[in-house]
Amino acid sequence: MKKEDRQAKKQKVRIKPGRLARREAVTGLVFVSPWILGAAIFLVYTMGSSFWYALNNIRITPLGRLFSFVGVGNFTQILLVDTDFTPQLVSYITSTVLSVPIIVVFALIIAMLLNGNIKMKGFFRLIFFLPVIVVSGPVMGMLTEQGAATISTIDTQAIGSAIGSFLPTGIADAITDLFSSMITVLWYSGVQILIFLSALQKIDGAMYEAAQMDGGSGWECFWKITLPTIKPMILLNVVYTIVFISGNEQNSIITLIQDSMFSGTKEKGYGYASAMAWLYSLVVVLIVAVFAALLMARKDVYERQVRKAKRERKKEARLVKKIERRGIRNARKIEKARTKRKYSTYDGSGDY
Repeated sequence: MKKEDRQAKKQKVRIKPGRLARREAVTGLVFVSPWILGAAIFLVYTMGSSFWYALNNIRITPLGRLFSFVGVGNFTQILLVDTDFTPQLVSYITSTVLSVPIIVVFALIIAMLLNGNIKMKGFFRLIFFLPVIVVSGPVMGMLTEQGAATISTIDTQAIGSAIGSFLPTGIADAITDLFSSMITVLWYSGVQILIFLSALQKIDGAMYEAAQMDGGSGWECFWKITLPTIKPMILLNVVYTIVFISGNEQNSIITLIQDSMFSGTKEKGYGYASAMAWLYSLVVVLIVAVFAALLMARKDVYERQVRKAKRERKKEARLVKKIERRGIRNARKIEKARTKRKYSTYDGSGDY
């Protein structure tokens, strides 16, 4: 019986899905197929073509596109020769690292205010989300050119001089630029406010009532209930903000890539611009990875305690199973010893 049990455990029982399960699988595949097709055509194929372009020097002629393979020549020229890309990339990294926390924190504060018991909630939500719809594309460009999206230089000059006295020049300039474009930064927070607002509305109010009955203040409720609950939405908003800033038409690197794409020089062109885009994309991915690591590294205290308790229960369960298996083996050994002793004392006459 023991060998048969082992063989039965080794053999995997294969259960064929029923008709309803197959129908649901086919239906789900049909609904997902447009996304798969779109991703294959507009994402995978496009990225592959862009990477191939980055390895070539492309010239547009009346006969079509002429490719000349240069390998990593475009990348080395961008990093070692180009005098515009690297400084703008450093400026982009500094401004992004500074502006993303400000946008996310501002969106969280406004969402908490809009989630409170105030009159005309819908009107205020419309006010904070309306710039996302109106101020986009050409409208944003026109406002930026007219100076409506920035604070005047007189207001930020004192801030810049004060910050520059105790910080390096690069960081001080980035902070000054952030203050001068504060209006634009706050315009970018409409979607984040809605995401935070939806997350706050799903928190059970009984949790706050129980905390207040135990003597918890509003600040403690925020740190112990609100913040751990909406932590996944914080990461989502951070990723969304980085992607939005990186792909915004007001980004100087996007403008530089477009100018390189339509440049008539021999060194630049579609291949050179594709190499720039790939380097820029790698930097964006690294920034997202850094923010994700910072937000996902620190786990909630209660979550750690729950996981520790689960590990202890699993350990106890394994110990109990081990003891049970040992008891079964000992019982079998005792039974075999009894059977062996019984037959060894048997003399064939029916007497022992």
